[in-house]
Amino acid sequence: MTPSRIHRLTLTHFRNYRAAGLETAADMVALVGPNGAGKTNCIEAISFLSPGRGLRRATLEDVADNQGDGSWAVSAQVEGALGLATLGTGIDAPRHDNTVSRRCRVDREPVGSAAAFGDHIRMVWLTPAMDGLFMGAASERRRFFDRLVLAIDSEHSSRISALERSLRSRNRLLETRNYDDHWCDAIERETVELAVAVAATRGQTAARLTGMLNARAQASAFPSAQIALDGWMENALLTETATAVENRYRQILRDNRPRDAIAGRTTDGPHLTDLQVVYAPKSMPARDASTGEQKALLIGLVLAHASLVAEMTGIVPLLLLDEVVAHLDPSRRAALFEELRKLGAQVWLTGADPAAFAEIGAGGEVFDVENGRISARR
Repeated sequence: MTPSRIHRLTLTHFRNYRAAGLETAADMVALVGPNGAGKTNCIEAISFLSPGRGLRRATLEDVADNQGDGSWAVSAQVEGALGLATLGTGIDAPRHDNTVSRRCRVDREPVGSAAAFGDHIRMVWLTPAMDGLFMGAASERRRFFDRLVLAIDSEHSSRISALERSLRSRNRLLETRNYDDHWCDAIERETVELAVAVAATRGQTAARLTGMLNARAQASAFPSAQIALDGWMENALLTETATAVENRYRQILRDNRPRDAIAGRTTDGPHLTDLQVVYAPKSMPARDASTGEQKALLIGLVLAHASLVAEMTGIVPLLLLDEVVAHLDPSRRAALFEELRKLGAQVWLTGADPAAFAEIGAGGEVFDVENGRISARR
């Protein structure tokens, strides 16, 4: 297995960092500082070295330093599946029409998209914003699971974006009073192909993650989960051919045109899939578990997923754990550090209390973060 590691990180005009950076050879990197110092901003910058919009799902413009010209950049020297490489991303100052486009580079050479970063490193993260995952909307759980899929298949995000564009095109066409059936057939043909591709990848990932969760159930200090996708297409693809499912969905879209035209949206498809999670030790829905149980369940789910990423890709993912250890008692915290060491990943952690990281050991390094500055703790 090849671990994903960052040796050097450089931030330029990213949120509250005008110019900052750090170098580390540590397995565990702890960022410590008061609230608002920029700890989460730092790991958010790292998350942009993967496909998607980062761990906060921010727009490209939102992460730029307010004191700058609107441009920003994140660069890192990484060690991963293809050896040492320099990954970089960011935007130039907005043009006169306020349009911006993300630039991505590998070894200073332009690449088509951030999906190319997946050839070098993979990434998994857990943030406080996920704490309400089991109580929130289906869209949040779907987005969470798609992020898990993306860590395995770096093209998954592109397929989802293409599906969303195709659905919007269909919805706009149905708004036309006398829409052309032939145009609708063409759009729906594209929609069906993309929908089945998205659903198939989700279903395969769910099945494999279930296997990993079962394998880890007795060996982990964190509770196991039972997961299932509440979407007919993902489940149908486990037993039916893609062609059969495509034909069925194409007919559904055709039959639903009048209803969808009234609703102003497409009322059936994988864009509505939900993730069902059961707290395995008590065989109850995760939403009914206590706050502490839900937090521990999320940690166990993310650890199992990280193991799955390593098994399926041969790349041990980088882990970004934002404010995770502060909510654990000493024994559970020690168990987390031990499981992270066994995983063999480089882990970036944040917290306000330095004492929470006292047990990261000789392989760890603590950095102080304050007012957009990062410095190694002496």
